[in-house]
Amino acid sequence: MVVKGVSKKEYKFVVTDVLLKLVKAKDLSLNEFLVLMYLDNNYSDNFEIEIMSEALNLDTELCLEGFNSLLMKGLVSLDSKKDENDKYKEVVNIDNAYKVVEIEDEIELEGEEIFKIFEEELGRTLSQTELALINGWLLSGTKEELIIGALKEAIFNGVTSFRYIDKIIYEWEKKGFTSMDEVNDYLKNRRNDKVQDKKEIEKKEQEVLDYDWLNDDDK
Repeated sequence: MVVKGVSKKEYKFVVTDVLLKLVKAKDLSLNEFLVLMYLDNNYSDNFEIEIMSEALNLDTELCLEGFNSLLMKGLVSLDSKKDENDKYKEVVNIDNAYKVVEIEDEIELEGEEIFKIFEEELGRTLSQTELALINGWLLSGTKEELIIGALKEAIFNGVTSFRYIDKIIYEWEKKGFTSMDEVNDYLKNRRNDKVQDKKEIEKKEQEVLDYDWLNDDDK
């Protein structure tokens, strides 16, 4: 009901960089974007769907649909906290949305080429956890060429789990390698040593076969 002489409350929204990045990173729908924009402007952390509906000029059903979708994507959550009367109430928390953007920002700062290489080599899109793990390697000082080399070594061995790639990087850094040239020299020498060991074994086996046991003077 509209009361004559009483105007509807006016809401003004600010669209932040966080929202714009999330639209791209999480492929947000219009409803999801509007609901998150309302929550990001922090009019109230109370979950009051009627007020949200009024502010966004959106049906309560569509507001709930957008909010539930954000919950499923892990961008928002419903927490419980005590009010001034020491009673618990449900409040909306959007901290996870900011965390997603922080990860994206870190990755962007470290460069995007390595992430494209991983996706091309693995033939799939990387998860947020995998992106964060690669970024962690970069931030810890591991060179890109070693990370990519470890990826290719894992694929060559038929194992593509990130735990295995992490183990390869750990072993290489433990040996003090700082470039793939050093890794390749080590692997080459290791292969040569194996070939040499094999030749020595074959030589000894042949000597045993060729030995004239019948005319052994020590018999």
